[in-house]
Amino acid sequence: MRTTKDAVVIGGGLAGLAAATYLGRAGRSVALIEKAHAPGGRAVTQQSHGFSLNLGAHALYRGSAAEEVLRELGVRYTGAPPPASGALAFDRGAFHTLPSGALSLLTTGLFGVAAKIEMARVLGSLAAMSPAPLASVPVSTWLRDTFRTPEVRRLVGMLVRLTTYCADEGRQSAGAALAQLQLAFSHGVLYLDGGWQTLVDGLRDAATAAGVEILTGVRATQVAVEGGAVSFVELANGDRLGADAVVVAASPRAAASLVPGSPALAAHAERAVPVRAACLDLALSRLPRPRVRVVLGIDRPLYLTLHSASARLAPEGGALLHAVQYGPELAGRDAERELEALLDRAQPGYSAAIVERRFLPSLVVSNAVVAAEGGGAAARPGVSVPEVDGLFLAGDWVGPTGMLADASLASARDAAGALLARSARRALDRAA
Repeated sequence: MRTTKDAVVIGGGLAGLAAATYLGRAGRSVALIEKAHAPGGRAVTQQSHGFSLNLGAHALYRGSAAEEVLRELGVRYTGAPPPASGALAFDRGAFHTLPSGALSLLTTGLFGVAAKIEMARVLGSLAAMSPAPLASVPVSTWLRDTFRTPEVRRLVGMLVRLTTYCADEGRQSAGAALAQLQLAFSHGVLYLDGGWQTLVDGLRDAATAAGVEILTGVRATQVAVEGGAVSFVELANGDRLGADAVVVAASPRAAASLVPGSPALAAHAERAVPVRAACLDLALSRLPRPRVRVVLGIDRPLYLTLHSASARLAPEGGALLHAVQYGPELAGRDAERELEALLDRAQPGYSAAIVERRFLPSLVVSNAVVAAEGGGAAARPGVSVPEVDGLFLAGDWVGPTGMLADASLASARDAAGALLARSARRALDRAA
């Protein structure tokens, strides 16, 4: 056994880095283990020819749990909201003005008269709807029972995909989806200058300053449990890292494989259905149609966005585009071909301006759909694993708060808090 730590954090994504930083700042000795050669996970940003390419389209929700945690940890970032103009709806092969207000709603060809009247009501009522009663209701049922015209159902379904990245309407909780929609409408989002690597670097620096030992290129193979409590972490190189407590900041299946004797983790892994997206990321030397900045698929789960219109992600004159097909396993069409066809329509001649091209056929956006079955986010596992003393969880599939990065960072804070509370209880028991 090489050394012993108060806590070992497995996984160096946003959740792992944040949990380790909280623990280090509380005076605990902490080691963070990351199997890749650098921390960051899905938040890493590729630098190429002056472009900053995130893994697909990333947006930081303002007024969110993620922003609160980043502020607490002193992580600084800059960015800007998406452009207010240049958005088109793409429905049944045709482009239309995306209705965002009274005038555009009146003039768009996307809707007939009945749908325009209903949409005017919907735009004013979504913010007032209560998510709680819809926690156990699938999005598909909510859309069918709440919105009268097919056009409005399709448009609200598009908004759900846009804000949650999830196209599985039959599985996703309408309550969780509505809460995410309301967060987007009330506060908006930011596209970050330099990409999400800014957050990774800020969290890594915060962890290092807190005394966290970050071990990269090191894979954990097992969390050993002795007498019902965490004992040590087995590494792929044969080393053992002693630990009083362990935070697993990884996927449900990774967590279950690390602790094979945990029925609770095995059950979570069995139930979890990842949210996936096919992403075509493009760095262009020029943008053929500068006024077309956003395209939102209405009848198809498609999204095209020019993030460099808001954030510093491209050199002067260049453009950074992300094209997304939500739920490629459900979409029923070849993702790469469909995204290329959309680009040919929205940005004709784009292929002649390609500087960098990257296609990700099945990117895991989130480790688990927030499912209606069981009651939405409230049914997700808590940060403590009750059957193993000293074992904690963090990630986008853990805890009752939010989705995506919000869930990751909120659960990281909660996991660190639960670990510290356990330490305090044990200290009191020893004193007594």
